[in-house]
Amino acid sequence: MSSVSLTTSSIDLSKRDLTLDIARVFCVLLVVIIHLLMVGVGFASGGQLVVSRPLEQQWWFAPVTWIGQIMPLFFVVGGFASLTAWRSSRRRGRTASDFVRTRVLRLAQPALPLFLFYVVVIGGARLIGIDPTLLDTVVVGAGSPLWFLAAYGLCQALVPTMARWHARSPRLTLVVLLAGAVVVDALRYSSGIDAIGLLNLFFVWLLVQQLGFWYADGWFDRRAWWQLVLLAAGAYATLFPLTGWGPYSNDMLTNLNPPTLPLVALALGQACILRLFRPLLAALMNTHAARAFVFVVGSRLMTIYLWHLPVIIMLSGIALLIPGASPAPASPSWWWSRPLFFVIVMAALFGLSFLVGRFEKPREVGPTPPARIVALAAVLTFVPAFCVMEFFLDLPFAILGAVFYAFAVLLLGRWPGQLNPQTAAR
Repeated sequence: MSSVSLTTSSIDLSKRDLTLDIARVFCVLLVVIIHLLMVGVGFASGGQLVVSRPLEQQWWFAPVTWIGQIMPLFFVVGGFASLTAWRSSRRRGRTASDFVRTRVLRLAQPALPLFLFYVVVIGGARLIGIDPTLLDTVVVGAGSPLWFLAAYGLCQALVPTMARWHARSPRLTLVVLLAGAVVVDALRYSSGIDAIGLLNLFFVWLLVQQLGFWYADGWFDRRAWWQLVLLAAGAYATLFPLTGWGPYSNDMLTNLNPPTLPLVALALGQACILRLFRPLLAALMNTHAARAFVFVVGSRLMTIYLWHLPVIIMLSGIALLIPGASPAPASPSWWWSRPLFFVIVMAALFGLSFLVGRFEKPREVGPTPPARIVALAAVLTFVPAFCVMEFFLDLPFAILGAVFYAFAVLLLGRWPGQLNPQTAAR
């Protein structure tokens, strides 16, 4: 099986586990749908502009997040991708620096035009005098998915280390990461200092990624169907005491940043469900229609993820100028308009992919820089996304992101030295 990741720029359908491909496509499209239902822009009955989050206002929202919080599954699939890619890299004689350089580039390249876009848009909006309160509301919402760049970039940079730990002592690695996650959450909630929870960017997401390593090793394949059912049921059952008696919210989106222990339970349950559905998904992916769909969406997946909220917000603004196109958020007509709006958003993202999708493609690179330069580029990729996650997007952080990602791409691109055959073959 070959690697499957959000940052893959194209899909070689002859060499992939297609059930993992369709899983990652499903995850990203579900994120788009959830965010589409969270952005309510329209006019109230009195004619005033309304900006709200209709989905979160529903009484059933929190319980549904137990199913709709799909990012743990994405990190499981990412773990599968990372381990298989790392092992393939090692078989070809590549180093840890070679691997990390490639993975960081696949995050930094697509993110660079987005941060440049935010610099222009936010700076321009301030110059022309857009209401600061409205601008802040829009920008904070638009930047919310960028946490992924920090969390996933951290996991990718540590794949060589975590793969070695997994090879030496897979069970102990899980235990240590789980213990770390529990301790961090205990300190966070007992002290009331939420910033302590940021340490679980390391423990929680690396633990979830390790589950993907176990998936790649065939551990879930070796379990009988009833064992997977019991394991998934047990994982979800732990959410009841964690959210009922423990300190955690029953809203799994609230538990996302900083990441908390319930995400680990979701990851285990979702990994079991994915394996249970694998025969059905394999049969589905034997059809030409499904393969074509996976290719079209999967080859643009990073563009879809990074740009879907800006596109949703821009299209919502355009709809305000069209009579009758912006029903009051959360009204029946607003809910009925969402399927059509989803189609329009996806069509716009497809068109946008022809402009920015080239940044998803691996660039021609020279020899790998020294390890310290690769590490610096990884840090440059992590910092802006972390700042946005912690303090929300604004013009200074947009500029920071544009500068840091530009440097990361330059540092990891053509490096002075003689191009060796192995590098040239990548």
